[in-house]
Amino acid sequence: MAIAKKLLTSGISGQEAIDRAQRGDAECFEALYGLHKRRVYPLCLRMTGNTADAEDLTQEAFLQLYRKIDTFRSESAFSTWLHRLTMKVVLMHLRKKRLSEVSLEETLESQQQDGPKRDIGTRDNLLAGCIDRVILERSIAKLAPGYRIVFALHDIEGYEHKEIAGMMRRSIGNSKSQLHKARIKLRTLLQMNRSDTGARRMVSKKKGNSRPEEAGTWACAAISRAANEA
Repeated sequence: MAIAKKLLTSGISGQEAIDRAQRGDAECFEALYGLHKRRVYPLCLRMTGNTADAEDLTQEAFLQLYRKIDTFRSESAFSTWLHRLTMKVVLMHLRKKRLSEVSLEETLESQQQDGPKRDIGTRDNLLAGCIDRVILERSIAKLAPGYRIVFALHDIEGYEHKEIAGMMRRSIGNSKSQLHKARIKLRTLLQMNRSDTGARRMVSKKKGNSRPEEAGTWACAAISRAANEA
Protein backbone atom coordinates (compact mmCIF):
# COMPACT_ATOMS: atom_id res chain seq x y z
CA MET A 1 0.00 0.00 0.00
CA ALA A 2 2.91 2.35 0.75
CA ILE A 3 4.20 1.80 -2.79
CA ALA A 4 0.76 2.59 -4.20
CA LYS A 5 0.68 5.91 -2.33
CA LYS A 6 4.23 6.68 -3.36
CA LEU A 7 3.48 6.12 -7.04
CA LEU A 8 0.27 8.14 -6.92
CA THR A 9 1.95 11.08 -5.21
CA SER A 10 4.74 10.95 -7.79
CA GLY A 11 2.21 11.81 -10.48
CA ILE A 12 2.07 8.47 -12.25
CA SER A 13 -1.36 7.73 -13.73
CA GLY A 14 -3.30 4.53 -13.25
CA GLN A 15 -2.88 3.67 -16.93
CA GLU A 16 0.85 4.20 -16.74
CA ALA A 17 1.02 1.92 -13.71
CA ILE A 18 -0.85 -0.73 -15.70
CA ASP A 19 1.49 -0.30 -18.68
CA ARG A 20 4.56 -0.66 -16.48
CA ALA A 21 3.10 -3.68 -14.69
CA GLN A 22 2.48 -5.30 -18.07
CA ARG A 23 6.19 -4.83 -18.80
CA GLY A 24 7.12 -6.58 -15.56
CA ASP A 25 7.50 -3.65 -13.14
CA ALA A 26 7.00 -5.28 -9.73
CA GLU A 27 6.45 -2.01 -7.88
CA CYS A 28 3.68 -0.97 -10.25
CA PHE A 29 2.00 -4.35 -9.89
CA GLU A 30 2.15 -4.00 -6.12
CA ALA A 31 0.64 -0.55 -6.51
CA LEU A 32 -2.25 -2.04 -8.50
CA TYR A 33 -2.72 -4.61 -5.76
CA GLY A 34 -2.91 -1.88 -3.14
CA LEU A 35 -5.36 0.16 -5.18
CA HIS A 36 -7.75 -2.66 -6.10
CA LYS A 37 -7.63 -5.10 -3.18
CA ARG A 38 -10.36 -3.17 -1.38
CA ARG A 39 -12.71 -3.95 -4.27
CA VAL A 40 -11.66 -7.54 -4.92
CA TYR A 41 -11.86 -8.80 -1.33
CA PRO A 42 -15.47 -7.62 -0.66
CA LEU A 43 -16.56 -9.26 -3.91
CA CYS A 44 -14.99 -12.57 -2.86
CA LEU A 45 -16.53 -12.27 0.60
CA ARG A 46 -20.03 -11.59 -0.75
CA MET A 47 -19.80 -14.60 -3.03
CA THR A 48 -18.42 -17.06 -0.46
CA GLY A 49 -19.65 -15.74 2.88
CA ASN A 50 -16.40 -16.95 4.41
CA THR A 51 -13.50 -14.68 5.36
CA ALA A 52 -10.85 -17.38 4.97
CA ASP A 53 -12.10 -18.33 1.51
CA ALA A 54 -12.38 -14.67 0.56
CA GLU A 55 -8.76 -14.03 1.54
CA ASP A 56 -7.55 -17.08 -0.37
CA LEU A 57 -9.56 -16.15 -3.46
CA THR A 58 -8.35 -12.56 -3.31
CA GLN A 59 -4.79 -13.83 -3.43
CA GLU A 60 -5.69 -16.23 -6.25
CA ALA A 61 -7.35 -13.41 -8.21
CA PHE A 62 -4.21 -11.29 -8.04
CA LEU A 63 -2.07 -14.28 -8.91
CA GLN A 64 -4.20 -14.70 -12.03
CA LEU A 65 -3.89 -10.97 -12.65
CA TYR A 66 -0.09 -11.26 -12.50
CA ARG A 67 -0.19 -14.07 -15.04
CA LYS A 68 -2.71 -12.43 -17.38
CA ILE A 69 -2.18 -8.69 -17.04
CA ASP A 70 -0.42 -8.63 -20.40
CA THR A 71 -3.73 -9.66 -22.03
CA PHE A 72 -5.48 -6.47 -20.85
CA ARG A 73 -6.12 -4.30 -23.92
CA SER A 74 -7.94 -1.27 -22.43
CA GLU A 75 -11.14 -2.18 -24.26
CA SER A 76 -12.91 -1.71 -20.93
CA ALA A 77 -11.95 -0.10 -17.64
CA PHE A 78 -9.21 -1.98 -15.78
CA SER A 79 -11.46 -2.28 -12.71
CA THR A 80 -14.17 -3.91 -14.87
CA TRP A 81 -11.67 -6.31 -16.39
CA LEU A 82 -10.31 -7.23 -12.95
CA HIS A 83 -13.87 -7.69 -11.68
CA ARG A 84 -14.56 -10.22 -14.43
CA LEU A 85 -11.30 -12.02 -13.78
CA THR A 86 -12.14 -12.23 -10.07
CA MET A 87 -15.62 -13.56 -10.83
CA LYS A 88 -14.09 -16.35 -12.91
CA VAL A 89 -11.77 -17.28 -10.06
CA VAL A 90 -14.59 -17.32 -7.52
CA LEU A 91 -16.98 -19.26 -9.73
CA MET A 92 -14.33 -21.88 -10.51
CA HIS A 93 -13.82 -22.31 -6.77
CA LEU A 94 -17.55 -22.64 -6.15
CA ARG A 95 -18.04 -25.15 -8.94
CA LYS A 96 -15.47 -27.39 -7.31
CA LYS A 97 -17.63 -27.43 -4.19
CA ARG A 98 -20.47 -28.92 -6.23
CA LEU A 99 -23.16 -26.72 -4.76
CA SER A 100 -26.58 -28.32 -4.44
CA GLU A 101 -29.32 -26.84 -6.60
CA VAL A 102 -32.90 -26.02 -5.67
CA SER A 103 -35.56 -27.13 -8.13
CA LEU A 104 -37.99 -24.70 -9.69
CA GLU A 105 -40.90 -26.84 -8.48
CA GLU A 106 -39.75 -26.60 -4.85
CA THR A 107 -39.44 -22.86 -5.17
CA LEU A 108 -42.94 -22.44 -6.57
CA GLU A 109 -44.36 -24.56 -3.74
CA SER A 110 -42.71 -22.40 -1.09
CA GLN A 111 -43.77 -19.29 -2.97
CA GLN A 112 -47.40 -20.20 -2.36
CA GLN A 113 -46.72 -20.82 1.32
CA ASP A 114 -44.68 -17.69 2.01
CA GLY A 115 -47.16 -15.02 0.98
CA PRO A 116 -48.55 -13.37 -2.12
CA LYS A 117 -47.35 -14.87 -5.37
CA ARG A 118 -44.53 -12.91 -6.98
CA ASP A 119 -42.81 -12.90 -10.32
CA ILE A 120 -39.62 -14.72 -9.40
CA GLY A 121 -36.38 -13.37 -10.77
CA THR A 122 -37.50 -9.73 -10.88
CA ARG A 123 -36.63 -6.76 -8.65
CA ASP A 124 -37.66 -7.18 -5.00
CA ASN A 125 -38.68 -3.79 -3.63
CA LEU A 126 -38.84 -5.11 -0.07
CA LEU A 127 -35.14 -5.95 -0.07
CA ALA A 128 -34.32 -2.80 -2.00
CA GLY A 129 -35.69 -0.85 0.98
CA CYS A 130 -33.11 -2.19 3.40
CA ILE A 131 -30.42 0.47 3.59
CA ASP A 132 -28.20 -0.73 6.44
CA ARG A 133 -25.30 -2.26 4.55
CA VAL A 134 -23.69 -3.96 7.54
CA ILE A 135 -26.87 -5.74 8.60
CA LEU A 136 -27.68 -6.66 5.03
CA GLU A 137 -24.24 -8.16 4.38
CA ARG A 138 -24.35 -10.13 7.63
CA SER A 139 -27.71 -11.53 6.63
CA ILE A 140 -26.47 -12.38 3.13
CA ALA A 141 -23.57 -14.30 4.69
CA LYS A 142 -26.10 -16.50 6.51
CA LEU A 143 -27.76 -17.62 3.27
CA ALA A 144 -27.11 -21.11 1.92
CA PRO A 145 -24.23 -21.02 -0.60
CA GLY A 146 -26.39 -21.53 -3.69
CA TYR A 147 -28.83 -18.79 -2.67
CA ARG A 148 -26.09 -16.37 -1.68
CA ILE A 149 -24.23 -16.73 -4.97
CA VAL A 150 -27.25 -16.08 -7.17
CA PHE A 151 -28.42 -13.20 -4.96
CA ALA A 152 -24.97 -11.60 -5.08
CA LEU A 153 -24.66 -12.03 -8.82
CA HIS A 154 -28.14 -10.72 -9.66
CA ASP A 155 -29.09 -8.17 -7.00
CA ILE A 156 -25.63 -6.86 -6.11
CA GLU A 157 -23.44 -7.35 -9.17
CA GLY A 158 -26.24 -6.72 -11.68
CA TYR A 159 -25.93 -9.82 -13.85
CA GLU A 160 -28.96 -11.03 -15.82
CA HIS A 161 -30.32 -14.53 -15.27
CA LYS A 162 -29.11 -15.61 -18.69
CA GLU A 163 -25.58 -14.57 -17.75
CA ILE A 164 -25.81 -16.26 -14.35
CA ALA A 165 -27.08 -19.45 -15.95
CA GLY A 166 -24.07 -19.46 -18.26
CA MET A 167 -21.58 -18.78 -15.49
CA MET A 168 -23.05 -21.32 -13.07
CA ARG A 169 -23.85 -23.90 -15.77
CA ARG A 170 -27.50 -24.16 -14.81
CA SER A 171 -30.86 -23.26 -16.32
CA ILE A 172 -32.35 -19.76 -16.30
CA GLY A 173 -35.32 -21.15 -14.37
CA ASN A 174 -33.04 -22.52 -11.69
CA SER A 175 -31.29 -19.16 -11.37
CA LYS A 176 -34.65 -17.43 -10.92
CA SER A 177 -35.84 -19.99 -8.40
CA GLN A 178 -32.73 -19.71 -6.25
CA LEU A 179 -32.96 -15.93 -6.31
CA HIS A 180 -36.57 -16.07 -5.17
CA LYS A 181 -35.73 -18.45 -2.33
CA ALA A 182 -32.77 -16.28 -1.35
CA ARG A 183 -34.98 -13.19 -1.12
CA ILE A 184 -37.57 -14.99 1.01
CA LYS A 185 -34.90 -16.19 3.41
CA LEU A 186 -33.19 -12.81 3.46
CA ARG A 187 -36.41 -10.97 4.31
CA THR A 188 -36.93 -13.40 7.17
CA LEU A 189 -33.41 -12.82 8.49
CA LEU A 190 -33.78 -9.05 8.26
CA GLN A 191 -37.14 -9.07 10.01
CA MET A 192 -35.72 -11.30 12.75
CA ASN A 193 -32.93 -8.81 13.21
CA ARG A 194 -35.50 -6.01 13.49
CA SER A 195 -37.44 -7.96 16.12
CA ASP A 196 -34.29 -8.67 18.13
CA THR A 197 -33.30 -5.01 17.98
CA GLY A 198 -36.76 -3.95 19.15
CA ALA A 199 -36.59 -6.36 22.08
CA ARG A 200 -33.17 -5.02 23.12
CA ARG A 201 -34.49 -1.49 22.91
CA MET A 202 -37.42 -2.31 25.22
CA VAL A 203 -35.06 -3.86 27.76
CA SER A 204 -32.84 -0.80 27.49
CA LYS A 205 -35.78 1.52 28.20
CA LYS A 206 -36.81 -0.52 31.24
CA LYS A 207 -33.30 -0.08 32.59
CA GLY A 208 -33.51 3.66 32.05
CA ASN A 209 -31.04 3.63 29.20
CA SER A 210 -31.83 6.34 26.67
CA ARG A 211 -29.43 5.15 23.99
CA PRO A 212 -30.49 5.97 20.43
CA GLU A 213 -32.25 3.29 18.44
CA GLU A 214 -29.71 0.77 17.16
CA ALA A 215 -29.01 0.25 13.50
CA GLY A 216 -31.22 -2.50 12.21
CA THR A 217 -34.67 -1.19 13.16
CA TRP A 218 -34.55 1.76 10.80
CA ALA A 219 -32.63 -0.29 8.26
CA CYS A 220 -35.50 -2.71 7.74
CA ALA A 221 -38.40 -0.29 8.24
CA ALA A 222 -39.16 -0.28 4.53
CA ILE A 223 -39.35 -4.07 4.50
CA SER A 224 -41.75 -4.07 7.44
CA ARG A 225 -44.00 -1.42 5.92
CA ALA A 226 -44.13 -3.22 2.59
CA ALA A 227 -44.90 -6.53 4.28
CA ASN A 228 -47.77 -4.99 6.23
CA GLU A 229 -49.21 -3.47 3.08
CA ALA A 230 -49.02 -6.74 1.14
